[in-house]
Amino acid sequence: MKPFLHIVLLVVVLITSGCWDRKEINDLAFISGAAGDLTASGEFIISFQIAIPSASKKGGGQREKFFVISASGKNATEILQKLQKKSSRMLFTAHRSVIFIGERLAKHGVKDILDIFSHDPKNRLRTYIMVVKGGEGREILQSHYPFEQVPIEAIKEMEGMGSETAVTLRDFFISSSSEGIGPVMGVIAKEEYQKESNANKLKLSGTAIFKDFKQVGILDAQETEGLLWIRSKLKFCRITAELPEGKGNVGALLSHAKRKITSEVNGDKVKLRIELQGRGSLIENNSALDVRKRENIQLVQKVLENAVKQFVEDAVTKIKGQYQTDSLGFGQIVHRNHPRDWKVLKPHWESKLPGVEVAIDVKLTISESGMAGAQLLLKEDEIIR
Repeated sequence: MKPFLHIVLLVVVLITSGCWDRKEINDLAFISGAAGDLTASGEFIISFQIAIPSASKKGGGQREKFFVISASGKNATEILQKLQKKSSRMLFTAHRSVIFIGERLAKHGVKDILDIFSHDPKNRLRTYIMVVKGGEGREILQSHYPFEQVPIEAIKEMEGMGSETAVTLRDFFISSSSEGIGPVMGVIAKEEYQKESNANKLKLSGTAIFKDFKQVGILDAQETEGLLWIRSKLKFCRITAELPEGKGNVGALLSHAKRKITSEVNGDKVKLRIELQGRGSLIENNSALDVRKRENIQLVQKVLENAVKQFVEDAVTKIKGQYQTDSLGFGQIVHRNHPRDWKVLKPHWESKLPGVEVAIDVKLTISESGMAGAQLLLKEDEIIR
């Protein structure tokens, strides 16, 4: 009886084992990037950039590395069904790296189009998401970039540099559902580079500010650095500043940036103090100052501190005053430090945000002044020591 039972169990194991639901690579279409746009009539457009595993040759021997498919509809489910019918292989989203949102769609609102990404388990939440300034997302997917075989790879490299806003789907969803902080997205723009080959220059162009899932404005590059510094996400930045009385200008590279925010609540009056600290090196000295002298390097540090304070103040004023949304995370600070007061302030926080008093202190340390004290082309008697 036992040998017969063993044989039966062995047959059952052989029948039920194995990857019954596997998908062969040859049956999959790997999506490297996606885009969302809005038509003039109000329909959504979703586009996929699909990698070509074995690149086919075009005329003249040039090899294509990808192609783009698009479809429109009233919601994402309808569009995805149309897109699948345009592909002979099963669409596979797990390799997607970037999602581009056209500016028209961003201003209209991204809540509905992004809902599909929060429910489909095959979607990667570490996918970058960006707004295309003054254009459509599918334009980026269709463009060619000189340095990389696929433009998506260029975006990943540019985002990793650390001085611009790099936001993933996960980051956007967390900010959207958290108290006291609003979501943002990185911004990219396309510049025509080579018309005949459809090659383009791509550039990171600041930060898109969202309120109620709609884009309400864009910060420029310097304001973006201020936002990132306040949110403790700045890895490095370059700063330039003018010396007093038109005596030239200086430039520094900051490689360490820290921040500390303290809060004070008195009734409905809220005061915040932002202390910014940075350390870096002087990389440009277009003045007659001999920056090896202590008093001169202190002067340089002071003008650089003033420059930092200015662009941080610009970011704060624009976000809390003009856009009236808390992309800076001030509400999180109040919530963390004054939980009882936050319960009272929370329902009307965005309306009270313009009245929040913000004081900014900046302390920089320039530890290196380069190989020369003043410009090498200056004569000895022209150098200020």
